[in-house]
Amino acid sequence: MEELTNQITEINGVLDIFWILVAGIFVFFMQAGFTLVEAGFTRSKNTINIVMKNLMDLCIGSLGFWAIGYTIMYGDSIGKFIGSPSLFYNTPGDMHNLFFQTVFCATAATIVSGAVAERTKFSTYIIFSLIITTIIYPISGHWVWQGDGWLTELGFIDFAGSTVVHSVGGWAGLVAAALIGPRIGKYTGGKSNAILGHNMMYGALGVFILWLGWFGFNPGSELAISGGSANNVANIVITTNLAAAGGAVTALFLTWAKYGKPDLSMTLNGALAGLVGITAGCAAVSPGGAAIIGILSGFLVVLSIEFIDKKLKIDDPVGAISVHGVVGAFGTLLVGVFATDGGLFYGGGFKQLGVQAIGVFSIGAWAIVTTFIVLFILKKTIGLRVPEQDEIKGLDITEHGMNAYND
Repeated sequence: MEELTNQITEINGVLDIFWILVAGIFVFFMQAGFTLVEAGFTRSKNTINIVMKNLMDLCIGSLGFWAIGYTIMYGDSIGKFIGSPSLFYNTPGDMHNLFFQTVFCATAATIVSGAVAERTKFSTYIIFSLIITTIIYPISGHWVWQGDGWLTELGFIDFAGSTVVHSVGGWAGLVAAALIGPRIGKYTGGKSNAILGHNMMYGALGVFILWLGWFGFNPGSELAISGGSANNVANIVITTNLAAAGGAVTALFLTWAKYGKPDLSMTLNGALAGLVGITAGCAAVSPGGAAIIGILSGFLVVLSIEFIDKKLKIDDPVGAISVHGVVGAFGTLLVGVFATDGGLFYGGGFKQLGVQAIGVFSIGAWAIVTTFIVLFILKKTIGLRVPEQDEIKGLDITEHGMNAYND
């Protein structure tokens, strides 16, 4: 009997590792989705530059996170603030976790790419990509996911990274877009001018790929699939899907009412907003709660994109700041409202909501301040932005010496 128990335990362990690897592969594929969304929502003359940025986020993130970022995030806690760093992580039996967390790290970095598209120096971008993947993201991630971080001890809930991943990337994108400034021609006479993307089919395909990848992102964060975890994974798949659908449908009808026509780009961002919004609470809320979070996220993202563009005059070509930063924070707060264990609507009072607010604002402040320091230094040394003539001609030719489309 003992031997049978040991065999079952071993099989369950293999299943869990296999699930984490498969989920990580799904998240890896999200890089293709981000690339397509960003390329489709921007002009054709910058396509190669966008591909290169997203590719380098994955490559630099993989190397940097393995070299030191993983241990800064998951090493033994120093003062509940940072992990004990060591170089070139190589712990047998933990390589599946290294891979899974690496692709999450790359996601945080690539969010910034969309917010600064079409006018940023490639050399500056890859330096920042290295810093966010090895220092900025791992330190705030340690507070929540290592197990001994100070936000973990407070009871902060961010199951799969609405704040840890998405808001960090979104707030970094906000600072970067503000410091770099808008694209030429975006604002004239105090008015925001639409700069249309060149291929909405790319954008739509990218969102479908991201939606698919999220079935690794959220359910994979269970970090197991054996035993009772199988049902947990299935429930997370449902909450993730319902939130995405709710966000898309809400954005569709809201833009239909506002503009007289259902807007594709906003509807696509509505789906992404629903996905980002549910990521923190995907394991803590009911299917009904997930649908409501998605609906609220779809509503918020439309208003946020317009506010950042028309009121703040910050040029975000793909809506990354709103989708990931604003909705990521919002979705994390809503865990304190809709969590079936301790949420405001389930008799838990305001305690969990207060803890969620502390986490959201602490990590937001960390991302904003550190990004500003890094980019301010880069701006004063090597510069953030390409010359005006390079921007007009297109970054594909001026930064990479080739065209994406050859007649």
